[in-house]
Amino acid sequence: MSLHRKTTKLALVVVMMLAMVFPTSVFAASGDVTSIEFDTNESTIHLIVNETTEQLRVLANIEGTTSKRDVTNEATWTSSNTRIVRVDGGLLTPLEKGSARITAKYKGAIKTIEVNVQYAIDELKLDQPDKAEYKLGTEGLTVKALADGTNDVTTEAKWTSSDESVVKVNKGELTLEGLGTATITAEYKGLKASYSVKVIAPYQKLSIVPGEDQELLVGDAPIELKVYAKQSETESGLGTDVTDKVKLKSSNPAVADVEDGKLKPVALGKATISVSYLGTTAKLDVYVRNPYEALILDQNDFVKNPVMFMNESVTIKTLVRNAATSSIEVNGEWTSSNPLAVTVDQGVLTARAAGTSTIKVSYLGISKEFTVKVHPTVTKFEMEDSDIELLKDESQSYPKVTGLLLDNEKKDFSGEVVWTSSDENVVTAESSKFKAVDAGTATLTGKIGSKEVATVHVTVNERVLVLLPEIEEYQLVIGKTETLPKVNAVFEDGEEKDVTSLVEWSLTGSSAAAVIKDGTIKGLTKGSTTLKGTYLNKDVKIPVAVEQEVVKIVVEPETIELNIKKSKSIKATGYFSNGKTISLSSKMNWTSSDTSIVTASRTSVKAVAEGTATITGAYQGKEVKVKVNVVPKLKKLTASDKRLDLKPGDIKTVTVTAEYDTGATANVADKVVWTTSNASVAKVTNGRIEAIAKGTARIKGKFDSKTVSITVYVK
Repeated sequence: MSLHRKTTKLALVVVMMLAMVFPTSVFAASGDVTSIEFDTNESTIHLIVNETTEQLRVLANIEGTTSKRDVTNEATWTSSNTRIVRVDGGLLTPLEKGSARITAKYKGAIKTIEVNVQYAIDELKLDQPDKAEYKLGTEGLTVKALADGTNDVTTEAKWTSSDESVVKVNKGELTLEGLGTATITAEYKGLKASYSVKVIAPYQKLSIVPGEDQELLVGDAPIELKVYAKQSETESGLGTDVTDKVKLKSSNPAVADVEDGKLKPVALGKATISVSYLGTTAKLDVYVRNPYEALILDQNDFVKNPVMFMNESVTIKTLVRNAATSSIEVNGEWTSSNPLAVTVDQGVLTARAAGTSTIKVSYLGISKEFTVKVHPTVTKFEMEDSDIELLKDESQSYPKVTGLLLDNEKKDFSGEVVWTSSDENVVTAESSKFKAVDAGTATLTGKIGSKEVATVHVTVNERVLVLLPEIEEYQLVIGKTETLPKVNAVFEDGEEKDVTSLVEWSLTGSSAAAVIKDGTIKGLTKGSTTLKGTYLNKDVKIPVAVEQEVVKIVVEPETIELNIKKSKSIKATGYFSNGKTISLSSKMNWTSSDTSIVTASRTSVKAVAEGTATITGAYQGKEVKVKVNVVPKLKKLTASDKRLDLKPGDIKTVTVTAEYDTGATANVADKVVWTTSNASVAKVTNGRIEAIAKGTARIKGKFDSKTVSITVYVK
């Protein structure tokens, strides 16, 4: 027993050592697939189209076990001919007669099986020839479907028509719908049979009598129409009268209409009369003309603006024209839609009551109509704004016009007034507004009907583009006055003009300043306000500050040195007589003597290029200056030697090169501040290094913000 235990333990140790040395794949693993097979013993599967399907299952043989695993859904399935058999997850669907090989693959294992597909029947045919011809209108047509020669499957088959606008089919019964060709198909148990059907018209020609295009005039008597059908072009005579079997249609009944088979001209225009019968059609074009080309009313101005006042009358003559230069007076047919407001008798219109009425006059197919508006009696008209001033391209609504009625009541007639301009190059009247076109003057006249009721004089000014004051900001001292600024106006046409005397000035804000009548502005109390000047369409605003007098201005710094592109703030302080101060940094209006070197903003200066410029600022008339030097910025400092090996008594002069941001370089050895770490070994003066005694010393040179270092070994 002891020996057995030792042997077992030794074997276990060997196995563990082998497992550590060799990968697991070296040993055979249980659970591997050795092969696959189908769940059928048949070598060939037989299927019938549209009748049967077959579900194949794939079983995998697993190493180390006698059980089989169903891998149907995991396998990859293919068909050698998908037109014959389709396979999806082992489900076989027969589609067409023939044979195909079905293959299943799973983890390298492959299995195939043959599938044979047949139809449930051997033959399907129709009891008709390959091609048949029918006349439209024929009824009771049928077709039978026969399986295997004698079995009538007409009602079981599925029937289709390739064009149901020609033939429809339902269980073998045909319905002819229109001319053309269609294929009738029966399908039964996977087989199809078909034949071609051609539908022709029973008549080859349909005609409307009279057959030529008709030219008619409004007022002509109706014409009777007949419809005839011929079976062939060679058939003699008119053919068969089918008038009672058809319906004539007009493309435009408002021009020419057909009633009870009679063609009646209605109004000017063209209409087409059409008819259809058993696939054959016919058309007849009808042209309806007026006996006269135009109807003319001699009171043209009144017709354009038909407005009347109570008890007014107007007589209008009616004329017709059938040539370019001749007119004939006729008795038109006059009607009034509202005789309570306006009566009309042979062209005499009389206003009877306030209101509207549509007046229409007609004569042999031509007519005109207009709407008359009747106003009550007005004793006097009044208007607002008889003189107006506009800017170029500006618009203004028409002024209000009122009328005094007999009962002393006022009525607004503004919407009834028609305005005209004496010069449309200056101002026009359009829609509901006057529109300024160009600078100048014009007179606008307003009329209601034929009555002049208002006159407006219009002045049009050029539009101002900008106002330019000579002063942008006022800094007033309490109790002192300044002259109001001169102002130029720049107009949109490019003209510039002095408009100082035309500007209207006002102050907004506090009462720290006041506009004086003699054209000056005076500071009253400490504070701020805005001086506003207005001329035509533009305003100009000038800030005004009122304060005590500054007796002294101190600026810091008085001299500035800057590198190129660097900026520096300037502090300016003002001192009043009472000792109090004020910060003026942003109020000095700094200017530069040379902007190519230095530019100035409200509170700072900026270096542009190397050189010197003077910045000047002023407040309350007191001026200060700041000198600005612009120097390049040192980027790099380089010594000609970084290490020197000398003997006592040796002398070595080094150069130091300064490189600036402008790209310039210079030897600055004489300007460098030199130091030595051990003067007993080596000393330095203006770049001249002298070895004193054996040892090591570090020589340093500093220039501006940069340094260089040289190690000296004396041996």
